[in-house]
Amino acid sequence: MKTAIVGSGIGGLISGLLLAKEGHDVTIYEKEATIGGRLAFVQEGDYKIDKGPTIVLLPDMLLSILSEAGIDTDEIEFVRCDPLYDVHFADGQTYTKYADIDRQYEEIKEKFPGDEEGFLQFMNDMDERFTIGKPQFLESSFLKPRDYLNRQTMGSLLKLKAYRNVMGNLKHYFHHGKLQTAYGLQTLYIGGNPYTTPAIYSLVSFSEHKHGIYYIKGGYAGLLDHVKKACDRNGVTINTSSPVSEIETAGGKATHIVVGDRREPIDSVIINGDFPAASKLVKKKAPKPYKPSSGCVLLYMGVDGEFEDKEMHQFYLNEDFSANMEDIFKNERIPKEPSFYVFNPTKVDSSLAPEGKSVLYVLIPVPVSDKLDWKEASEFLSNLVLDRMEERGFEELRKRITWMKVRTPEEAMQEGLYSGGSFGIAPSLGQSGPFRPQVQPFSEKNIFAVGASIHPGGGVPIVMQGAKLVAEAFKEQFKTESERKDVSLHEQDLGSIRSL
Repeated sequence: MKTAIVGSGIGGLISGLLLAKEGHDVTIYEKEATIGGRLAFVQEGDYKIDKGPTIVLLPDMLLSILSEAGIDTDEIEFVRCDPLYDVHFADGQTYTKYADIDRQYEEIKEKFPGDEEGFLQFMNDMDERFTIGKPQFLESSFLKPRDYLNRQTMGSLLKLKAYRNVMGNLKHYFHHGKLQTAYGLQTLYIGGNPYTTPAIYSLVSFSEHKHGIYYIKGGYAGLLDHVKKACDRNGVTINTSSPVSEIETAGGKATHIVVGDRREPIDSVIINGDFPAASKLVKKKAPKPYKPSSGCVLLYMGVDGEFEDKEMHQFYLNEDFSANMEDIFKNERIPKEPSFYVFNPTKVDSSLAPEGKSVLYVLIPVPVSDKLDWKEASEFLSNLVLDRMEERGFEELRKRITWMKVRTPEEAMQEGLYSGGSFGIAPSLGQSGPFRPQVQPFSEKNIFAVGASIHPGGGVPIVMQGAKLVAEAFKEQFKTESERKDVSLHEQDLGSIRSL
């Protein structure tokens, strides 16, 4: 069976490997000169740093799917982060998040007395909800109404408190507002507002304790070397600099893709671009409106010297986090005093910079809006955040910067990300679980989709899980078609016998 994959993000690559194992003739078409999508490096001379994802979550899921796809995981070096990260508040207080539950209990008892028992209750409740949610939502598709309009799924949604938002849910465990923020900010990993994102996403902050946070030596995007080797080994063809301009349909199925001036016949196709934008390749479909995730202004820099006293992952929060989120998600304006995240990977990986040097990555959540002047906004935010970093312990940072690159939602949109959002469509209730685009998004059942905007959602391990759902949907779809053919042939045989 000839399967085309449009886009070489991690979802497309893993889908290709899983299908190749089943005997598919897989060709991946990538419009850029390199593979990986959001997984990429920013490089400058002997410096390099991840361009996109940096926080490695759900390591067991990640390793399991990589192995299933035929990738030798023994070659990948994982480094456990402990402490997980620091959360710095505007008044100078720092809250450290640890993998060890007992140590975390003591940290809360010291800094937020009275909330330590609430933390234990939070971990206990989230453990139960993770056990419910993982098979029901992460490991299942919702391709037909009966897949979710049933007592079990509706009951699970109630148990997962899907009707609450993340911050509202956290108020049931923590009295201190700072602690609520420290356990709610994780929705920003997938571009969601913690004040409106469903409480099921509270499982992210739980998972950090339960499953740990890791770093992959050489950078998260270094995974691509291992994936590419597996593609070469398993006969998955990758054509770079090959933009697909259309997926042609006829007779209720996809029949060809148009690549440049060529029409390529196909038996099936997987869309791996950011779905709201990439789905326009199917010309006969009216585009649907979606709510995009938040955007980012990203600063990548090479620095003279190192910051050994700083953790690999750090969050710096402004004085009024609620107002900060309202500016981004409701008012669509640049925060006058933003919160931001700093990634300091040279602390554990000297291979990323020349000796005695380091790299830093700064992520500033911003709205997605075509009304903003991104040149002006990025200059304002860059200067402000560099000032705040110097005030908070990155001494003489400006003088020590040897190079810096800035990326805005404008560049993200030019690269194919929907409305410039960095994380796919927003993880709102109406765009989560059964209400998110599924792995078979159209009536043409040989068109599939995978990526951050497709169920089960964003984040590298979750998108890889989406690739597993694609492979399972392929088996079900073509098994069903094969069974129909068998039934039809059986009926023909019976008819022939009756006519004797």
